Amino acid sequence: MGLTIGVDIGGTKIAAGVVDEEGSILETCQVPTPQATDALTEAIADAVRTVGTGHQIEAVGIGAAGYVDEKRATVLFAPNIDWRHEPLKDKVEQRVGLPVVVENDANAAAWGEYRFGAGQGHSDVICITLGTGLGGGIIIGNKLRRGRFGVAAEFGHLRVVPDGLLCGCGSQGCWEQYASGRALLRYARQRAFATPENAGILLSLGDGTPNGIQGKHISAAARQGDPVAIDSFRELARWAGAGLADLASLFDPSAFIVGGGVSDEGELVLDPIRKSFRRWLVGNQYRPHAQVLAAQLGGKAGLVGAADLARQG
Repeated sequence: MGLTIGVDIGGTKIAAGVVDEEGSILETCQVPTPQATDALTEAIADAVRTVGTGHQIEAVGIGAAGYVDEKRATVLFAPNIDWRHEPLKDKVEQRVGLPVVVENDANAAAWGEYRFGAGQGHSDVICITLGTGLGGGIIIGNKLRRGRFGVAAEFGHLRVVPDGLLCGCGSQGCWEQYASGRALLRYARQRAFATPENAGILLSLGDGTPNGIQGKHISAAARQGDPVAIDSFRELARWAGAGLADLASLFDPSAFIVGGGVSDEGELVLDPIRKSFRRWLVGNQYRPHAQVLAAQLGGKAGLVGAADLARQG
């Protein structure tokens, strides 16, 4: 199969791109993400038609945040969009006249990294995305493992602290409450409130108050040596690495790939994640250690992965 289109549905924009068999994006377009369900479906179709003009397109892959059924056709539940058992595959196929595959966005990003990014050369890879929340994907034996009902790898909602912090999913103590962009922001604000004398740079980048701290301020302050910002990254990394150690006990991959916005800070966060992973890995002195790698494709991983999954059929 030749060219396919990948679609990445974000909270504010829908990105579509024509992708070749080597994972190269030949052309892209973006449209705003409508709030109404019917308008959203039409916007996806519009993006596909626009970007595909002048190309011989074989199929379309869509990455959607939420639970996607085992047939990769229906969005069972989306946390940020009013989709409940939404037959997205059928609706988009009717509008664009092409075969459509729907996949969870984190699974699509994981597949993109496995095929064309940091996972190349590995047959057994676990990907996690440290963004606003925490998502992931499982590739074992060169195959994307989705579970019987299609909703595996919701790593962010593993309960790591019994009766811990309330999560948006309704449970308590979920991993993403301790290892995510939201968690990083909470750590920084709490520490700046407790020891403002150690957060001078961090506070100066906002409005001077802990509540004025934003995620971009934490990254900038950490690069300038702000103690509170650096300590906040270390706390996030401690939880992230401990979680990877648990996943190693479950899946025993050769590599973990860490993506998402938080991972953009590179070794500032990856080095302490590796140290925490080694610290909490059961039998760490007597077993091989999986590599902990930075994702390579950045924000285009989901689009590229969705396009390639459409190619796989």
